[in-house]
Amino acid sequence: MGPQRVLLIGAGSLSAAVAEQARRWDSTVRHLPSPSDEELRDTLTREWDVVAIVTHDDILALRYALLVHHIRHGIRLLVTIFDRTVGGEVVRSVPNCTVLAMTDALVPALLGPCVAEHLLSLHRESGEYFVVADEHGEPELARLPARGVVRRKGLAARLLAQCRPHDATSRALLAGLAGLASVLLLDVVLGVLVLHEPPSVAFWHAARVLTTVGTSDAANHAAPWYHAVSAVTMLAALAFAALFTAGLVDRMTSHRLTGIIGGRAVPRSGHVIVVGLGQVGLRLCQELRRLGVGVVAVERDKAAPCVALARATGIPVVIGRGGDRFLLGRLSARRARAIAAVASDPLDNVAVAVAARAVAPDQRIVLRAGGEDDVVSESRSLFRIATVCDINRIGGAFIAATALGLRPRAAFPADSGTWAVWETDHGHELSSVDAVDAVAQPAAVS
Repeated sequence: MGPQRVLLIGAGSLSAAVAEQARRWDSTVRHLPSPSDEELRDTLTREWDVVAIVTHDDILALRYALLVHHIRHGIRLLVTIFDRTVGGEVVRSVPNCTVLAMTDALVPALLGPCVAEHLLSLHRESGEYFVVADEHGEPELARLPARGVVRRKGLAARLLAQCRPHDATSRALLAGLAGLASVLLLDVVLGVLVLHEPPSVAFWHAARVLTTVGTSDAANHAAPWYHAVSAVTMLAALAFAALFTAGLVDRMTSHRLTGIIGGRAVPRSGHVIVVGLGQVGLRLCQELRRLGVGVVAVERDKAAPCVALARATGIPVVIGRGGDRFLLGRLSARRARAIAAVASDPLDNVAVAVAARAVAPDQRIVLRAGGEDDVVSESRSLFRIATVCDINRIGGAFIAATALGLRPRAAFPADSGTWAVWETDHGHELSSVDAVDAVAQPAAVS
C-alpha cells in the first residue's frame, strides 16, 4: 500500500480519527472541518487521490459530495452516510463515488458481543457468517454457516415466552382470555359428566352461560353442589369478560408497538435488549433477528424515524427511558442474553449500563462509545461497566482503510488494539490495523 493524498472533509472526533489513522499509514492528509465553497474550490485545484467526506449529518454529506463533483468531475469520492435513502441519492447523483454506511462499520463489533461473550466481531456475507473469537488471548477468525452461529430455541420454549407479556395491559388481556376459556371448559366437563349431556350440547350450553344468554334446563334438577359451582363459574365469567374487554380496548386504542403473540411479542429469555433505536440500533436488531436471536428495542422518542421502520419489520419496540431500572426489570434483563446501549449520546449509554448493572449485576452489557468527549473512556477506567465499542476507533480505521483502497469487512477493538477482517484475493484474512505492514499484507488466520 503506497502513500496517498487524501482530502478529508468533516468536523468532529470521527473525522479526526480517520485523519490520524490515514497518517499512521504514511498518507498525506489535508483536513477541512467545515470548508466554505471558496475554500473547497481552492483546495481542489491541487492533486488528490481521494476525497473523503466524514460527517454525522447526512444532508451535509450529500451537499459536499455534489459540490466536490461539480468542482472536480471524476475525482474518487468516499462519503459516509447513515441513512440508506440519502446514500442511494448520493450513488445516483455522483459518479465514481463510494458510499459507506456507518452501520456496516459499527454493527459487526456490536453484534459479536451481543451474541456471545467470547465473540469480538460477527458479520454476514453471502449467506454465511465470519466470526472473530477471543479464544486464547488473540483474535481468531472462523467461517460458519448461517445455522451454526446461534442455537435456536425449541418450539416449547418459544410458545412459553409468548404467554408471558411484559406489560400489565397485555397480562390482563391474556388472563381474561385464559379465564374465559377455563370457565368454558369447566362447564363443558360438568355438562358431560354431571348432567350427562352429549359433548356438543354441553358445549352449546356452556357457550350460552359464557355469553349470558342462558343455562341448561337440565341444571335445574342437578345437585345443590352443582348449583354452587355453576354460580361461581358464571360470576367468574363476568369478571374475566370485563378483564378481557378492558385489555382489548386498551390495545386497540393505544397503538402499541409490541404484540401479545407472534413476531412482535416481547421475548422473555435469551433475548437482547437494544436501547436506542437509531440507524445503528435498527440494523443491530435486524441482524439479531436474522440470526434467530430474540430482540426488543427501547426508544425514548415515539416519533423517532426508525420506530416506524422497526414496526414494519416486526421488531417489538417499547417506548421508555432505557436507564429506567423498572423498565429493564419488566423486560427480563436478568434472563436476557445481553443488553446493548447504542444510543447516539454516550452519556445516555453509560446511564443504561449503570441501571442494568443494578438490575442484573452479572448481565453482559455492550456499550456504544465515542463522541466529542472522553467521558465513556474515563468511566471505563474507573470500573468495567460494559464491553465498550468506540465508534471513533472502529470507524476511524474502517473509513481510512476504505479510503486508501483496502477492503475491510469488519473492524473491532481488542485488548491489544484495533483489528480488522479484510477481503483479499485469497479470501478473508485477519490482522491488526495498528501497524502499516500488518495492513499492507494481512496475515492469514487458519
